[in-house]
Amino acid sequence: MNFELLYAYRHASEPQESRDAVWSVIAGDLYRRMGSPERVLDLACGRGEFIKNVEAPERWGVDQSLQCEDFERLNIRMIVGDSLEAQLPTDYFDAILLSNVLEHLDHFETIQLWLERAAELLRPGGVVAILGPNFKYTSKQYFDCADHVLPLTHISISEHLYAAKFQIETVIPRFLPYSFRGMLPPSPTLTGIYLNMPLAWKVLGKQFLVIGRR
Repeated sequence: MNFELLYAYRHASEPQESRDAVWSVIAGDLYRRMGSPERVLDLACGRGEFIKNVEAPERWGVDQSLQCEDFERLNIRMIVGDSLEAQLPTDYFDAILLSNVLEHLDHFETIQLWLERAAELLRPGGVVAILGPNFKYTSKQYFDCADHVLPLTHISISEHLYAAKFQIETVIPRFLPYSFRGMLPPSPTLTGIYLNMPLAWKVLGKQFLVIGRR
């Protein structure tokens, strides 16, 4: 599948500037929940909405294609390649983000490979944060995305993490809205208000956030 064409079609009505503006707030919130780590890795970082907006002193990204030209200018160490095979330092990172990644994999055993890879790259005590659509609350829209393969929930992801020998620290079944095509307003101000209103998550939240510690 030509993923560049797929994502260009999917996000055609979402200006990248609006996505970056909203993610500047989301990234700050996730960064605090991850413990304000110094060395952060974004696996399968895509256009880099998270890693570009994190204030960590050291930022790394990995993706199969270079979807953004700003990484070098922003002093982000970008590696183009397979996340499971890319040359990265082991026992090194304080935090790793897996955002909207695992639902695209072909088998539950592949999820374990990704989580084992994360454990290998994290220093002892480092954290992995997993963000993704929660099938429990998105079953009617979940497979509207052509590249969604595995139906995942906050419960199944927690089990995957535990099986990969992570300590489960945070489980939020309903965190962010499903997508930018949904209810999340393309406004940093309104996004900040939303993130500070957990009661709103119970209505609009469709994506889980699960954090595990090595």
